[in-house]
Amino acid sequence: MNKPLEGTKIIDLTHMLAGPHAGMVLADLGAEVIKVEPLYSGEMTRSLLANDPKFSFKKFGSYFLTLNRNKKSVAIDLKNEEGLKVFYDLVKETDVVINNFSAGVMKKLKIDYKHLSKINKKIITCSITGFGESGPSSNRPAYDNIIQAYSGGMSITGNDVRSPVRAGIPIADLSGGLYGVIGILSSLISRDKTQQGQHIDISLLDVQISLLTYMITMHTLSGLDPEPIGNAHFVHVPFNSFTTEDGFIVIAVITNEFWQSLLNVVQIDELRDTKFNDSVDRLENQKFIEDLLNKKLETNSSSYWLNKLNKARVPCGPINSFSKAILDEQVLHRNMIVEVNHPDGGKVKMPGNPIKMSVTNEDSFSPPPHLGQHTNETLVAWCNYSQSDIKGLIKKKVIA
Repeated sequence: MNKPLEGTKIIDLTHMLAGPHAGMVLADLGAEVIKVEPLYSGEMTRSLLANDPKFSFKKFGSYFLTLNRNKKSVAIDLKNEEGLKVFYDLVKETDVVINNFSAGVMKKLKIDYKHLSKINKKIITCSITGFGESGPSSNRPAYDNIIQAYSGGMSITGNDVRSPVRAGIPIADLSGGLYGVIGILSSLISRDKTQQGQHIDISLLDVQISLLTYMITMHTLSGLDPEPIGNAHFVHVPFNSFTTEDGFIVIAVITNEFWQSLLNVVQIDELRDTKFNDSVDRLENQKFIEDLLNKKLETNSSSYWLNKLNKARVPCGPINSFSKAILDEQVLHRNMIVEVNHPDGGKVKMPGNPIKMSVTNEDSFSPPPHLGQHTNETLVAWCNYSQSDIKGLIKKKVIA
């Protein structure tokens, strides 16, 4: 195997989306990710959509299929004293433990950094929670849409202030998972220098505030609260979505040179007036410019206009449905739609790994696991348990 994180051992205690996504990225990069799950129910997304004929395959729902590829499953009762001892034995051989339980759960279970660092001083732990593990809101429950709203991001999404809209993808959960990966990789590098582990506290709210970037700075400078402007831009014109004869496209003119190139494509005489040559003037005449563009673009197909605009090097693109996006030649060329095996046979198409490297760039995807599928082999390989040890623990319902 030729993957950058080969040899890194990770225990994944996560559920739903933010944490499992972090574990999936690390597994795709070659880490051995052991998904530690409750004995009989498993992680909650095992049952999510599992019986939906449209969104499942062989009793694995789309959530579980996607987020748990390249992982192994070990089933342990962490509320059992003997189960806790088994977990501690795994931790002795582990580099990282990830969770996205509510704040305080890890401490209650005696598997937080304070407890685990006594067993393995080099352990790195990462908790991904809605509001973080400190502060007045740390114990509040949170889901993606709550964090999108709380952070202010939802207030600038949509067409107007009367109708705030969440992002179409669960951006709070997904970006929280990615920042968890950044924290873990940074801690692994730090540990190489210091030989000391540490705890990483990722708050979904913190991440969303961070992603507001320059817009927060604009607010602190001006005192103004930004408002949603749909697909338009607060500086550049035309920078919007437009209707064609058979669909929609987006155009992004951010320089005066692009503006001139656009004019050569659409051939609208009214827009050649020199009063539109500068971006400031185009912003003042946004509605007039976009109305004329829409009227012209509606006269032909999306492919017709995209072909002409691309030849003129005007930034543009189609507004694809999922069915079109996954068949796009660029997406396919980059191996961004892959087939992953099911443990019971058959394959499922899902997004690939977007991290492309020049040397350690092997793409391989093992099936998401059945509950407890790798308990035996992991306890033997990591902890040197004997088969009689394992059979005894199974009999006492400590592991499965």
